[in-house]
Amino acid sequence: MSATETADRSRDSDHEREPAGESGGHGHHHHAHGPASYDRAFAIGTALNLGFVLVEAAFGVIANSVALLADAGHNLSDVLALLLAWGAAWLTRRQPTSRHTYGFGSSSILASLINAMLLLVAVGAIAFEAIGRIFRPEPVAEFIVIWVAAAGILVNGATAWMFMRGRERDINIRGAYLHMASDAAVSAGVVVAAIAIWATGWYWLDPLASLAISVVIVLGSLDLLKESTRLAMAAVPGGVDRVGVERYLAGLAGVSAVHDLHIWAISTTETALTAHLVRPAMGPDDEFLRGVAAELRARYGIGHCTIQVEHDGADCHLAPTDVI
Repeated sequence: MSATETADRSRDSDHEREPAGESGGHGHHHHAHGPASYDRAFAIGTALNLGFVLVEAAFGVIANSVALLADAGHNLSDVLALLLAWGAAWLTRRQPTSRHTYGFGSSSILASLINAMLLLVAVGAIAFEAIGRIFRPEPVAEFIVIWVAAAGILVNGATAWMFMRGRERDINIRGAYLHMASDAAVSAGVVVAAIAIWATGWYWLDPLASLAISVVIVLGSLDLLKESTRLAMAAVPGGVDRVGVERYLAGLAGVSAVHDLHIWAISTTETALTAHLVRPAMGPDDEFLRGVAAELRARYGIGHCTIQVEHDGADCHLAPTDVI
């Protein structure tokens, strides 16, 4: 029978909730860097964008601009996206329950995935309307379009700026940032198109600008869609070097083999790991396990780890690489 030793989960949980400055290293997936500090940004961003949607839609009708109306529709999807990301950030801070033993952190992964899909749906709606208007261009009130779209650059740019700091660490925050940055780009394109229409009288430039911006948004959203899909499928998070983790574990004192290594995200800011280490000549060692947990947290940002130590890996039914 193989001997087992499991790292103390409550100790890991306490370490995971330490302030970032006390963790001693890598901060890519630390709980302390999660969305908790973005409540104010979510509140301000939601209020600004909801108010701007109403203004932009009204002036879009007055100016007869499909680009302005499309931008208003995209802004409305961004309000929903912000509310979704905000809700996920709130759920992430809820305590675990007997049924949801990891808490509700995975809601932030689902929110980022839904936000990526919302971006694509909004772009599809913009492109559909724009294609129709290319074949039946209509006059637009260029100066109204210019000033309203310019205001959109300020509103969306300011909101995106509030989320800029956290976009690299948390894909839920990145989803909110991309929505806002995309809207700022859309508004900038609308301004350029309106100026060109005023200078040339080519009204088909209005829907053409919408199509061009749609392509830019799709290209910018693909990474978010791919990463959020990977996390939803329990893949190794993009910021974690799985090969490096396995090499580190295999090089530990007394370890002759590593198997059943799994690394996955339990939220958009927290990463978990389980692994079996074969240590034939070593008995149970709490200090060893504590050191491994601390090093995984410092080097790779893995705050939740469970290590099983075995004397003979051949006895473990999970040792084969094709067994999950």
